[in-house]
Amino acid sequence: MKTLRYIELKSGHSDNGPAWIGYVSTSKTGRTVYFNGRGLMKLKGQRRGESGGNYIDMETGESFWVSGVKKNGEDRHWAGSGKVLVEAAAVSEYLQTIEAKTLDKARCEVTTSILETDVLRLSKLANTPGKGWGEDSGPYSFVRNVTLSAAEE
Repeated sequence: MKTLRYIELKSGHSDNGPAWIGYVSTSKTGRTVYFNGRGLMKLKGQRRGESGGNYIDMETGESFWVSGVKKNGEDRHWAGSGKVLVEAAAVSEYLQTIEAKTLDKARCEVTTSILETDVLRLSKLANTPGKGWGEDSGPYSFVRNVTLSAAEE
């Protein structure tokens, strides 16, 4: 099942990172969001990462903010700037959600460059022992490994 969400890269960008409104899919537990070729794992205890995000990319360690879409269309942080890319396939639902007839071209731009996500590969990565959330780590620790070895695939 796909859900409409606002996704913003926080690492290295504060409130001005690249941002998207698009469809995400989630893991069975809901702790991992799959979007644009990435697996974003929710930080334990909702604690925000160093860059202010609430999710972390399981491969790169980058911090992301993921939230529902605001009905007023103002998804970016008040201190942020830059256009939000709206996934072409999601435009109709987004407009319905914000009760608008057209996109605000000063704030949004339609994109067709959202990548497919290999959910199976990322799910294997997240569920491989020693990867993802560590067993003996503290409540906010995340063990990151960039790729699966050939034996694990």
